[in-house]
Amino acid sequence: MTARPLAAPGRPHRLDVLIAGGGLLGGLLLWALDLHGGPSLLGLPPSLTLVALAAMSVAELMRRTAPMAALGLAVPALALDISAGTLVATVLMFTDVVYAAVLYGPAGVARRIPLHSVLVTVLAAIALTAAWQNPQVVMAVIGIALVTITPAWTGIILRNHRDAAQAAQLRAEQIALLAEIDRTQAVAGERARMARELHDMVANHLSAIAIHSTAAQSIDDPSATREALGVIRENSVQGLAEMRRLIGLLRGPKADEEDDGPAATPTLDGLDALIDQARTSGRSSGLTFVLDDARNPDGPGTGPEPAAPVELAAYRIVQESLTNALKHAAPGEVLVRLAHDRGGALTVAVRSPFAQRPGPRAPGSGTGLVGMRERIALLGGAFEAGPESGPAGTVWLVRAALPAAEEEEQR
Repeated sequence: MTARPLAAPGRPHRLDVLIAGGGLLGGLLLWALDLHGGPSLLGLPPSLTLVALAAMSVAELMRRTAPMAALGLAVPALALDISAGTLVATVLMFTDVVYAAVLYGPAGVARRIPLHSVLVTVLAAIALTAAWQNPQVVMAVIGIALVTITPAWTGIILRNHRDAAQAAQLRAEQIALLAEIDRTQAVAGERARMARELHDMVANHLSAIAIHSTAAQSIDDPSATREALGVIRENSVQGLAEMRRLIGLLRGPKADEEDDGPAATPTLDGLDALIDQARTSGRSSGLTFVLDDARNPDGPGTGPEPAAPVELAAYRIVQESLTNALKHAAPGEVLVRLAHDRGGALTVAVRSPFAQRPGPRAPGSGTGLVGMRERIALLGGAFEAGPESGPAGTVWLVRAALPAAEEEEQR
């Protein structure tokens, strides 16, 4: 049950006006028919029951907008009504005021009213038993309980149900909000992952195409031009194949099944082919590429097997580092080294000759290092990139440490 909005302060709710008016008219009808509940007590004139009826009607008007004030007015009105002869309409309206005080009143006070109603009933039973030695005391106590305990506990039960419903609705709204936040973050993360994959797969081939097309335009040598055009064609075909594979992954499993070949995820076993491709692309720039794979010093299969996400990240880091070397490095040796450190983490290091040149051999977006750093951060590894001075001069070092085992990656 949801809480109904309260009326403005001092302005009775429409339903309260109907209840008060109906109670007042019912009481006047009972008075006109001379249907009183009992004899007058303490010598009070029976007409005072009309005063009590009017006061109780006023309390009914405030049952929702000012429930505590209504209860404070209803208690003396009931006492006056009982002393002057009792109208049933006044008693019934009193039970409704008690019910409304528990349902709409402040939480602390509302939860004390049922206990006080029990206490009042017990005290009234003791007093009546002591003053009136008659079996009818039992009926009188039952009547008092119906007037006090029943409406109070009915109100607290409905209030608890209402509060529980509101709490459940609030939890549902919070869960929906959290679900929407998770969905937004998942979409953003997937878009970032797709952007990294697209950049890593295509940038290497496009960089080689840009470098060799520039060389073909600037060198007046038919054999060099033919060689450059061959490299351009090879990288174009490979770039299209990579793009086709990515599109197949984005379309879903059914699209993959319809493709002619499998959409295999690159692994570290393909680094030899990647190095060979870099050698071909960097031949005209005076670059040589060397792969030092020290992961399994005792032979294949002796070292820890990296998890698939770790292996893919390592492959992409090497691929992007080679692309950057083709764009920016000075003539010299580019060394790619893979190893396991003492903690079992997979380390990837790519050293290339550092060149202070006004601009790269091929344009770039500057997102390569950002993508590599994001990949490593998602796996909980460490990443560094920058110039480093050594005996052979200044080199550009890209180094990443990734958790090698799957359980480490998941932690």
